[in-house]
Amino acid sequence: MKHDELLKLTKDQLNARLKEIGVQAKTAEGEALDALVAEAQDINDILAAAKKREQLAGYAAAAGDPEPGAGEGTEGTKDQNVKALEARGKVLKSGGSVKFSARVAARNMKAALSVTSTAPVVHTATDVRDTFNPVSALIDMVRLVPLQGGETYERGFVKGYGIGGATEEGADYTEAEPSFGYVTIEKQKITSYCEEPEEMAKLPNADYDSIVEGSVSKAVRRYLSRQILIGDGTTSKLKGIFFNPADTKEQVIDPDTDITTITAIADDTLDEIIYSYGGDEETEGVATLILNKKDLKAFAKLRDKQGRKVYTIVNNGQTGTIDGVPFVISSACRAISDSATAAGAYEMAYGPLENYELAVFSDIDVRRSDDYKFKQGQTAFRASMFAGGAVAAYNGFVRVKKATA
Repeated sequence: MKHDELLKLTKDQLNARLKEIGVQAKTAEGEALDALVAEAQDINDILAAAKKREQLAGYAAAAGDPEPGAGEGTEGTKDQNVKALEARGKVLKSGGSVKFSARVAARNMKAALSVTSTAPVVHTATDVRDTFNPVSALIDMVRLVPLQGGETYERGFVKGYGIGGATEEGADYTEAEPSFGYVTIEKQKITSYCEEPEEMAKLPNADYDSIVEGSVSKAVRRYLSRQILIGDGTTSKLKGIFFNPADTKEQVIDPDTDITTITAIADDTLDEIIYSYGGDEETEGVATLILNKKDLKAFAKLRDKQGRKVYTIVNNGQTGTIDGVPFVISSACRAISDSATAAGAYEMAYGPLENYELAVFSDIDVRRSDDYKFKQGQTAFRASMFAGGAVAAYNGFVRVKKATA
């Protein structure tokens, strides 16, 4: 509010406005915050001036004002005023105190307020507010295999076991050899790059420079977390959970096990996913559902005929449980509940996360250079690492495709 508008408010209204400014200041930044600071200082000045006026009014009431009309238009009254001033002067010289009418003091204060302005004080925050986390927790939940200096990594796995049988006397034993498979994880180079003007590093207080420098390593992790799901196995790409090699011999997950009957989130969706995973002889232990946040919202909003929630969801940031089943959010998944998701697109995966192995062939190497664009005054940051990944257990996940309606 402007100064003229504030002067029209009562003391209670001014105090109420100060409380509103305190609430708005919690989320305000930049010029908006500066404006709130200036307005608060203006209100404090007005309240302080009002308090002084009240004090002066009390002094005047104690001293007593002249009768109405007294001191106006008569010579005798002027003499009385002179005598009064002389008497006050003597009191002041002797070290005593005197009182003046508040009307004179208030008039002088008003004149002072009209020519005095309070310069706004600009405050700078000592930190930088971060935005929402762009990296899925999935990257920290899969199995990490450190292979510093390596080139490739091969993982063997069991595809199935044989079964015995009855044998006649003298006949050959029934063959029951287990079948094996393996997956090769190749080293891929993952990079990120950004620039900032030199003025960024010179900004006061807040450490913008470290935010920019750290962003390149965060970008690498963000890329890897998505590749764990959607990597297509080509150059600089991981072999993701949703990846189907053209050669069936290289397929770690059999596409025939994919769930293709779900068209929308319903009261039986979670059961359909859980009991579709694993072998024929048992239900599996702890496994995690990977899904889009929009589908998690659809689970949360589902109600029965009595209006009660169908699923009990416990949220813990990027992870949580749905009816006790662990989940992790990843935007790399398409959402069943999104009408833009085409039929046949992969949306969810369910299985033990250690069934995916992320092979790390080097640490993240972050470098800074002030020389590359010295003429433009630009500081460059880059990050790189070598990594690879693939599903490392046969049918280690069951995948959900959006069915044709």
